[in-house]
Amino acid sequence: MTNASSLSRLRDHLVALTRDLILMPSTAIDAPARQQCYEFVRNHLEDLPEITIHDYVDDGAQSLVATPTRCSTPDILFVAHLDVVAHPDPAAFRSTVVDGRIVGPGAGDMKGALAILIVLFRRFHRAYPGVSLGLAVTTDEETGGEHGIGFLVRDRGLRCGLAMIPDGGSLHRITVEEKGIIHLRLQASGHPAHAARPWLGRNPLPPLIHALTRLETAFAPPLDANNHWYPTCAITSVGTENATFNRLPAEAHAMLDIRFPPPHTSNEILELVRQCVGPDIELIPAIVAEPTHLSPDPLYNEVTHQITGQSAELVRESGGSDARFLHPYGIPVIMARPLVGNLHAPDEWIDIESMVTFFRIWESYLARRFNVAAPAE
Repeated sequence: MTNASSLSRLRDHLVALTRDLILMPSTAIDAPARQQCYEFVRNHLEDLPEITIHDYVDDGAQSLVATPTRCSTPDILFVAHLDVVAHPDPAAFRSTVVDGRIVGPGAGDMKGALAILIVLFRRFHRAYPGVSLGLAVTTDEETGGEHGIGFLVRDRGLRCGLAMIPDGGSLHRITVEEKGIIHLRLQASGHPAHAARPWLGRNPLPPLIHALTRLETAFAPPLDANNHWYPTCAITSVGTENATFNRLPAEAHAMLDIRFPPPHTSNEILELVRQCVGPDIELIPAIVAEPTHLSPDPLYNEVTHQITGQSAELVRESGGSDARFLHPYGIPVIMARPLVGNLHAPDEWIDIESMVTFFRIWESYLARRFNVAAPAE
């Protein structure tokens, strides 16, 4: 599929499908919109021949797995998520096309990529019913993935020969390592009292603030750092249950997002945090995941070079993805995506021409992997 009219139709289709997906604010706090988006995706798969769709729910998080009816363990599994981060203004969930980009919440992470997967999945299964290609779509990646891919792999035995996840890297940049992740709540207890008589209470904020200062020092960048491949600790929220000026709060808390490369381990990082904050502050982990090593197929690198004329670059990522749930089971992962930017911002974007190029890379790779001709429209 290389003629100009076919590429133009593909481009228009991908743009329209992406913009439709963006209209649905499928965030963790908007269950109706997540359900609407889930049904929208499912409806695009239901009419395919020789496909079985399994629906799952774990702790309120929906997932679907579409596989060939006679093959529950496909050679290749697409993995995607339809959830996006929340924004204060609900009206933000609109999109525009500006300077060759689709601009809108979730465009790059990852509704543009999801649109590509839907179209690829449909084309291959229409052309080759029963082809060993599966698709898993989850709704909780932005909140950790434990009840999406984590649940599917751990509790439902989801397996495949190779996973393809367009949630990292870039057009020519293929992710081979991801940092480990710890999402951690620090909890300090106090004793409430009138703020005019602080000696009658115990304010939990000062010890928490001092602990955060020590953490910032402990996680300061190394002096010789020439990249970002070292542990980082981002303080993403600090608060109390207080709602008044003249009262000492009963508790204070902070949220941390910690990323760490190998050879560091989660136990090592958690111990460092414990030493920094001291015994009086409680550590409540929400996500603990070790660094992930991915194993992309050399054929994919070859196809990337053939389609783009540029050699693929193997890169390391500070961000995390659902690949971490597949890595412990020895499942190799290819991770790349179109050109994207401003991720998790209202003006998030995805480059349209790179979507078409990315589609052609994945289409060509699948055709060669399955030893078939690239399907027609």
